[in-house]
Amino acid sequence: QVQLVESGGGLVQAGGSLRLSCAASVRTLSEYCMGWFRQAPGKEREFVATITRSGSRTYYTDSVKGRFTISRDNDKNTVYLQMNSLKPEDTAVYYCAATILSNRHSYSSSRDAYHYWGQGTQVTVSS
Repeated sequence: QVQLVESGGGLVQAGGSLRLSCAASVRTLSEYCMGWFRQAPGKEREFVATITRSGSRTYYTDSVKGRFTISRDNDKNTVYLQMNSLKPEDTAVYYCAATILSNRHSYSSSRDAYHYWGQGTQVTVSS
């Protein structure tokens, strides 16, 4: 059973920064491809960022490129999402997700590819 617990959300002014953390209760986090998704009120859950098992490759949705950075510390079983230059449109509940992909160098931006999800953390950006 994989459990994911997000933290670090909160209220911030536009232009500010937050760092989200996702603590995973797994024996070896390096077995999992990890992703961050978000869901704004009235909208579908959307992809934000993903990172390969070793952390060698990352991929972002266009709207956050250059502002957000996904990273991982496999020794600490933790994944991070550093969010800079936040905008009001970044307001959403942010979810951490994990999956096992056959290719260790692969990542995925598809919700359907992820089998394990956290409970989410609220990020609110005021204008």
